[in-house]
Amino acid sequence: MPRNMVLDPGWFDSNRTKFKDWWRGIKLFLKSNRVTEMDNKIIVILARLRGGVADIYAQKKLDKLDEETNIQN
Repeated sequence: MPRNMVLDPGWFDSNRTKFKDWWRGIKLFLKSNRVTEMDNKIIVILARLRGGVADIYAQKKLDKLDEETNIQN
């Protein structure tokens, strides 16, 4: 299957009424692009969280990932 069969779901902007559709889109996007490693899935998802609570959540998770990476190196 060509990689471009499933469109990028775009940004999630903290609008809870749109989350269910966005989440379905992101899961399909990950599968269609064969993103299988958990760290890569997390990065793809966090990169698409923008604005409001979603932005705050993404930043906190990125900070935690940075801490874990620094401890291991």
